[in-house]
Amino acid sequence: MIQLDFAKSGGLIPAIAQDARTGKVLMQAYINEESWRLSLATGEVHYWSRSRQELWHKGGSSGNVQKIKSIYVDCDNDSVLFQIEQIGGAACHTGRESCFYRKVAGNELITEGEPLFDPKEVYKK
Repeated sequence: MIQLDFAKSGGLIPAIAQDARTGKVLMQAYINEESWRLSLATGEVHYWSRSRQELWHKGGSSGNVQKIKSIYVDCDNDSVLFQIEQIGGAACHTGRESCFYRKVAGNELITEGEPLFDPKEVYKK
């Protein structure tokens, strides 16, 4: 198996999800060794949730899974780029296509685009 340097940053490394077709950056999260192994084994991205302190199969509750098309590892072996097919069109838990939907404009953040789904309905929270 490919050995990433999880020790350098306390067991977690950044992982970027990019739409393989459009090149749009959809989200940034973290992986640990277990989520890395699961992602390689299943062909779908698994992350480590820092807020919940647990493994997180992206799309496990929403159905918006990320199917891996290719993976790139940076020069220091401590960051990965998943090029993915985003099932359902929304990568963000807010229901938007991308987590990067707020643009800096002076001293403000301007929201771009509309949610593709209602998170309250999908996550039942």
